[in-house]
Amino acid sequence: MTHPRVLCLGEILFDLLAEQLGRSLEDVESWTPYPGGAPANVACALVKLGTPSGFIGCVGEDAPGNELVKLLQDVGVDTKGVQRHPTAPTRQVYVTRSLEGDRTFAGFGELDTTEFADTHLSASNLPVALFEEADFLVLGTLELAYPDSKEAIAQALNLADQYDVKIVLDVNRRDMFWPDPSASKPLILELLKHVDFLKVAEEEAEWLFDTMDAGAITYRLDSVEGVLVTSGEKGCAYCLGENEGRLAAFSVPVVDTTGAGDGFVAGFIHQLCQHGIKSLTDAEMAKRVVRYASAVGATCAMKPGAIASQPTAAQVEEFLGKMKDEG
Repeated sequence: MTHPRVLCLGEILFDLLAEQLGRSLEDVESWTPYPGGAPANVACALVKLGTPSGFIGCVGEDAPGNELVKLLQDVGVDTKGVQRHPTAPTRQVYVTRSLEGDRTFAGFGELDTTEFADTHLSASNLPVALFEEADFLVLGTLELAYPDSKEAIAQALNLADQYDVKIVLDVNRRDMFWPDPSASKPLILELLKHVDFLKVAEEEAEWLFDTMDAGAITYRLDSVEGVLVTSGEKGCAYCLGENEGRLAAFSVPVVDTTGAGDGFVAGFIHQLCQHGIKSLTDAEMAKRVVRYASAVGATCAMKPGAIASQPTAAQVEEFLGKMKDEG
């Protein structure tokens, strides 16, 4: 069994995607369930690209939880870090979509955000052996909102520090997950002190740092090795080592953007695993790594569903070759 090189900690859930585009939550007539949750999306995308990964999170002892664990196993994600809660249900989130395919998280049905199994991830049950072998730990910020999972993140950071595992943070701000959204900013800023690579959307960068300049954010955080600031169809700005730049987004027919950002993160980490962090000191290589990540994100946006749409490494190379041929 290959040890996971990347551990992804956080939520796994079902995105219930509106089948009718351009409608409000109340006006949607039918929904299609797609497996999702940013850390789980990244874990699956990495395996499909060829980098072994493991998922750490908590689901219910229910049919949706069984289905999600089986999906991870079928994809090839290591599930030794998956915990099961005996009474709390597996999370599901309703997602409305604009006519252009952009999504809006619209609620959790009749349950409160604190009632789902992922909030009960146990710090004491994190599998230490996974951290001993891993190179990267991928985190989001949603699980900071709940006492148990917040403690689990703190323990994961301790283990990562102990075993020299690099931390990649995708802020992935979602106020609806927080019982008190005003509590999120100070907790995220504290978490940033432990991070090696940071991925933020433009609006998140503005919210946290009052700037969208990747170089300025890197300078302010001091200890990070790289910052990626994404802006959807407008592309990505980056500061990796001493190398700063901006890449335009690939022009593709967008069907669903739900997992595009997670695909981007997976593409970036996959390239770090392939070429090593030191490769980022080369300006051209840094640009190539970001371009590859952008290609993974773009291909994810061309099909529905966060996990179902993820490409293989061969498909990414084919896409990049086609984009090159088209100029």
